[in-house]
Amino acid sequence: MKAMVLAAGRGERMRPLTDHTPKPLLKAGEYTLIERTVLQLVRNGFHDIVINHAYLGEQIERTLGDGGHYGASIVYSREGDSVLETGGGILKALPLLGNAPFLVVNGDIATDFPFFRLKNAALDLAHLILVDNPSHHPGGDFALHGKTVVETSESRLTFSGVGIYNPDLFSECKPGKFSLAPLLKAAMQNGRVSGEKHEGFWMDIGTPERLDILKNIILHQQ
Repeated sequence: MKAMVLAAGRGERMRPLTDHTPKPLLKAGEYTLIERTVLQLVRNGFHDIVINHAYLGEQIERTLGDGGHYGASIVYSREGDSVLETGGGILKALPLLGNAPFLVVNGDIATDFPFFRLKNAALDLAHLILVDNPSHHPGGDFALHGKTVVETSESRLTFSGVGIYNPDLFSECKPGKFSLAPLLKAAMQNGRVSGEKHEGFWMDIGTPERLDILKNIILHQQ
C-alpha cells in the first residue's frame, strides 16, 4: 500500500515561522515535521510515499530528495501556485498513487498511531482514524456508530488527518480546488465510511504554541 503525505498548506497560522519555510519543514527536535512522518511511515512498512506540495515546495524536495536517505521511495505531486486543498490535492496525485486503496496522512500532525495496522484494514470508500477532541476543536467532526463513521451533532470525535481511501471515492470529481470533507460526508450518507478511535498520542501542530509543546514532549523523551 502506498502512502501520501499532505504538505501543500500555506501555514498561515504558523506565521511568521512559515514566511520563508513551508510548515512541514519546521523542526521539532532533530527532525522536521515531515521527516518525522516519513520515518514513521517507513518504520510501519510504508516505503512508497507520495508528497504533494505548493508553497515553497522546492524546499521540501531539496530536504527529502528521493527518500533513499530515509529508506523510502518518494515522488512528488507539484501543485505550484494553485493550492488544491485536500480533495483536489489527492485527486491530482491519483496517477502516482495507483488503483489500490492508499493511506493519507496530514503533514502537520504528530501521533503514535500504528500505521501498519491499516495495511489490512477493511474498507469500502474510506476508513478514518478519529481521536478525542482537542481543546482548540471542542466540537469535533464526526461520530462513530460501531465501526461506521457518521455525521451527527452528538458524541463527535475529531478526524485525525489519518485515513485510507479507495480511489473510487474520487470517481466523480473534476480537477481543481476542493475539500475532502464533502466527499466523505456524501459517502457517510450511504454508510460507506468506516473508522476507529485512536486512544494514544495525537497532536495537530497548527500554531507556534503547539509546535513548542511538541518540542518539549520530544525533549523529555530523549
